[in-house]
Amino acid sequence: MKNLLSIDDVSLQEVERIFSTAAEMHDVQAREVKKLPALRGRTVINLFFEDSTRTRSSFEIAGKWLSADVINLSAKGSSTSKGESLRDTALTVTSMGIDGLVIRHPASGAPAQVAAWTGVPVINAGDGTHEHPTQALLDAYALTRKLGSLEGKHVAIVGDLTHSRVFRSNIKLLAKLGARVTVVAPPTLMPSGVGPWSAHDGFATSYDLDAVLPEADAVMMLRVQKERMSGGYFPSAREYAVTYGLTRSRLDLLKPGTPILHPGPMNRGLEISPEAADAADSLILEQVSAGVAVRMAVLYHLLAGEAEA
Repeated sequence: MKNLLSIDDVSLQEVERIFSTAAEMHDVQAREVKKLPALRGRTVINLFFEDSTRTRSSFEIAGKWLSADVINLSAKGSSTSKGESLRDTALTVTSMGIDGLVIRHPASGAPAQVAAWTGVPVINAGDGTHEHPTQALLDAYALTRKLGSLEGKHVAIVGDLTHSRVFRSNIKLLAKLGARVTVVAPPTLMPSGVGPWSAHDGFATSYDLDAVLPEADAVMMLRVQKERMSGGYFPSAREYAVTYGLTRSRLDLLKPGTPILHPGPMNRGLEISPEAADAADSLILEQVSAGVAVRMAVLYHLLAGEAEA
C-alpha cells in the first residue's frame, strides 16, 4: 500500500492488518504518556482545503503520538488563497522533504492527482463526493469491536447519500468484510444510477426506513450536507426528520443492542435525535476514539511498516 486514496487500495488482508495494529494503538490512549517512537524523524503535512474538526485533529494527534512532526496547512493559510494551483502547492510542500501528505479537498479525485504529481505517500482525508477511506476504516473497526466479525451482519446506512463520500467508502469496505448493506434515503437524495451500481457492488436500496430498521444489526446515520445543496431536496427539516430521521420513537424499532453510528458532525434533531445520539448503544464517541487509533495504524503502515517489517 503506497497510498490510501480509496478503499479499493486495500485488500482484505491489509484491512485486517490495519485493524490489528489499530487495536494495539488504541491502548496508547489509556497511557499517561501517549507516545510511540515509530515515526520519529518523519514529517507529515495535513493539507486541508475544507473545514474539519474530527478528521484533521485525529490525524494530527495520530501523527504526534507516533512521534512524527505534524504540520497543518489550510487553504486560507496557504498560497492557494492567492491563486496558486493545487499542483504548485502540492509540489512546493513535497519538495521540502516531507514523508507523508494527508489531503482533504472539495474536488473528487484531487488526492489521486496529487499522488500522481508527487512521490510522497498520500492519504485521502475526503475528496468531494468521491471517498473518505479512513472514515470507513474507523467505522468498521468500531463496529467489529462491538459486534465481532461483520460476516453476514446487516448494516443500514441512512441519509444524504447523494453528497456522501463516507457512504461510498463504507459500502466497499463492508462488502469486503462480508456484511450485507441496505442504503436508505428519500428519492431526491438517492444517487442517480444507483440501480446498476447497487447490483455491481451488492448493496440493497430502500426508501422505507421503518421497514429496514427492525432487520438491521447496525445503523449508520449520515449528515444532511446542507452546504452542498442548491435547491430543495426535501420540503422542510421537520418533514425530513419525521420521515428519515432516527427519532426517539424509531429507537423502539431497533433490535436490542443495535449499535448506532454517525460519522459527524451531527445535525441533532434532523437526521438524528438527541435521544439516539446519546443512547446507550450509540458508538458515536467510540468512532472518534477509533479514528485516532485507525489513523495511527494507517500512518504506521504507510510510513514505517515496511521499514519495521
